[in-house]
Amino acid sequence: MHAQIVLFDGFDPLDAVAPFEVLLAGSDALGGGLHVELVSGEGPRAVISGSGGLILQATAQLDPGKPGYVIVPGASGPVEGDPDQGVETIPVLLARFGETAALPLVRQAMANPEVTVATVCGGSLALAMAGLLDGRHANTHHLGVDVLEATGAIPVNARVVDDGDLVTAAGVTSGLDLALYLLDRSFGPRIALAVEQLFAYERRGTVWSNNGRLAKAV
Repeated sequence: MHAQIVLFDGFDPLDAVAPFEVLLAGSDALGGGLHVELVSGEGPRAVISGSGGLILQATAQLDPGKPGYVIVPGASGPVEGDPDQGVETIPVLLARFGETAALPLVRQAMANPEVTVATVCGGSLALAMAGLLDGRHANTHHLGVDVLEATGAIPVNARVVDDGDLVTAAGVTSGLDLALYLLDRSFGPRIALAVEQLFAYERRGTVWSNNGRLAKAV
């Protein structure tokens, strides 16, 4: 099983590194069987983040044929500013994802029944603005919920939202919760608990999925 974390210029480092470390620890707890890697749409390259010029190395090209998870982080940078003055805001960086070589590969991954696409923070906005989340339940950073809804997605106010082959998470630190949930979903609670204990971190929030009884107004 594979977990491919997709880097793009301007990505948020914590959105990528938190799932990377959690899933890698999960692989260790399993004794192998989960291959975790940083990838890009273009192939192996140094990818600059939106946080102080921090660079991470993508070691391979995103392969939509590999079974497992494809994880798309959000972007880091100023929230407001004039793009005409050269200010690369988070919305600009996320919209630009739709112009990269990663987008058609993510689209192929979403069509592969053996792949679940997951996002952290603004990663869901990047996919939504590219037209990939129409009619899907999802969440994102709270500042982007209106944009998520405007693109045709169905916002759900939960830290992690499970919509089958699409799993999305809220703000930046929710990448920890997303990755722990993916371990639980794929390999069971004992593996997830072992990683929680290793990191001294307990998964937060109730994972939402579109089943069960509806709540009455309270």
